[in-house]
Amino acid sequence: MVITLGLLILALGLYVSERIPVEVASIGLLVVMMVAFHLLPVQGPDGRNLLSPEILLSGFGNPALLTVMALLVVAEGLNRTGTLDRLVDGVGNLRLSPSVLAALALAVVCVTSAFINDTPVVVMFLPVFQALAMRAGHGSSRLMMPLSFAAILGGMTTLIGSSTNLLVSSALISQGLPGLEFFQQTPMGVWVAAVGFIYVVFVMPRLLPKGESGGLGGGGGGGKQFVSQCVVAAGSALDGAQAAAGRFRQLPDITVHLIVRDGESVFPPYDDVVLTAGDVLMIAGSRKALTETAARYPGLLSVPEIHDDDDDEAPVPRPAVPTVEQVMVEAMVPPTSRFTGFSVEQLGLNRYHNLVVLGLERRARMMRGPTAGLRLQAGDVLLLMGRDNDIETLRRDRDLVVISGSAGLLPRVHHAKTAGLLFLAMLGLSATGVLPIAIAAIGVAVLLVALGALTARQAIGAIDAKIVLLVGNALALGQAMEATGAAAFLAKALLLIMGDVGPWVAVVAFFGLVSLITNVLSNNATAVLFTPIAVGLARQLGVDPHLFAITVIIAANCSFITPIGYQTNLLVMGPGHYRFIDYAKAGLPLTLLLWATFAIGAKVVWGL
Repeated sequence: MVITLGLLILALGLYVSERIPVEVASIGLLVVMMVAFHLLPVQGPDGRNLLSPEILLSGFGNPALLTVMALLVVAEGLNRTGTLDRLVDGVGNLRLSPSVLAALALAVVCVTSAFINDTPVVVMFLPVFQALAMRAGHGSSRLMMPLSFAAILGGMTTLIGSSTNLLVSSALISQGLPGLEFFQQTPMGVWVAAVGFIYVVFVMPRLLPKGESGGLGGGGGGGKQFVSQCVVAAGSALDGAQAAAGRFRQLPDITVHLIVRDGESVFPPYDDVVLTAGDVLMIAGSRKALTETAARYPGLLSVPEIHDDDDDEAPVPRPAVPTVEQVMVEAMVPPTSRFTGFSVEQLGLNRYHNLVVLGLERRARMMRGPTAGLRLQAGDVLLLMGRDNDIETLRRDRDLVVISGSAGLLPRVHHAKTAGLLFLAMLGLSATGVLPIAIAAIGVAVLLVALGALTARQAIGAIDAKIVLLVGNALALGQAMEATGAAAFLAKALLLIMGDVGPWVAVVAFFGLVSLITNVLSNNATAVLFTPIAVGLARQLGVDPHLFAITVIIAANCSFITPIGYQTNLLVMGPGHYRFIDYAKAGLPLTLLLWATFAIGAKVVWGL
């Protein structure tokens, strides 16, 4: 027991200090446990070592850990296919007042994060909240932290809302108890989240720094504007498209500057203009808009290359590579480039590098006229599409500088409906009890790869090794605490400190302890390490251990006081221009409010 408690303190210290990477500390502690309990075995009634290497390593095969891994793959599939983009865009485009729109967007985030991991939800809604801040005329600091907190609150309401919830359920199973049901935590979770949501919407923005008006990434909200062109092919989505209010429904968020038809230019406004095959459109849009258009209509966008022997032929864009595994990247023309003064059609990127030029961005002015004939200038940025290995080849070319960090995979929007239906099927099967969440999640993850919505490499890349090793070590430590009696010892010590109290006081005090620790330790580590203590405490009091497990879930999700408590807090720290103290100013009152709300819920909802 002394060895186990020493390892627990060491684990807490290493995880908090982060002087050693979490994955290194986790695997190191696991090795120490295996060696220690092999040399000093903990024998059970039958003489078998209760902490053999096989038992300590069994956490890596735990169904809940495998479920977390599968859900990370599913979330990656939803993100890669753009399944939720329409939902995100729909919220951002509603014609409501900024304050009402912000509250509605936060509600959508809260509900969505109840069924999807918080991190991808925050990533998807970041540009929406930046646009909302621009519309409201104040800095993004007023909305970024509420975005993160709303996602965290929603995540505590269902079993799959957060990896923390599944890990607590897993720790229960490792203690020989039934795991949590899909909606078992929902009554208490919704009660706490609802009160917290009211605070996030109406109180928190007043506590946050005002920031600079319009101070969003890039300073312009919409980002860089690339000019491009597309040719309307017979039978394509644009063939027969009619303008409405000067815009074409098939090209959302894209401005059509010019239409060239039979050698004649048609300028806006395009009242009642109907596109026909052969029309050449000169367009402009952000990278996001062009990326979505290129993914939705493969081959539509590309600046044509005209060979010397076919100058008289109509320029026809030809996509360089199939739509599978394409990468979008930005490349700048440096001052020393030999391409300065070249037209885009003379670059030969399609022929020699197997890359397609989707657009051209020039900060000096908005360009009009055929994109293929534009003469390049130093500082121009090309938006390119091609295979990853072709992009790597281009990096060795000093005449075009690939901008670091600009690479991004082309979304597979043609799989968006499939990914959405599989996700809904997973929710339905697991929520109704037809299939356990582990089987449903793993099955959907496999189907996403099998149907081509994700590649095997993308699926593997979606699994966070840090989480896997952290959870594997924490589950092993939990087993050691149970087998050596350390969990029961700590539970008795807590009861001794609190005195002769009833279950209500005990569970409320325990909530306060866990909610404090989770802000200096990761929420996942806090959840798994404190679940065995919660089970021991419940047994000492004669209370259902599942109530204390749910207490751990909700308290471990109260990571509001520091940016290091939860990953989404770190995600919004940069866009919101926050300091460390800003989280304490806005998060500490929320934590205290949720503590009081939980105390009332323990009486009303659970009847303790």
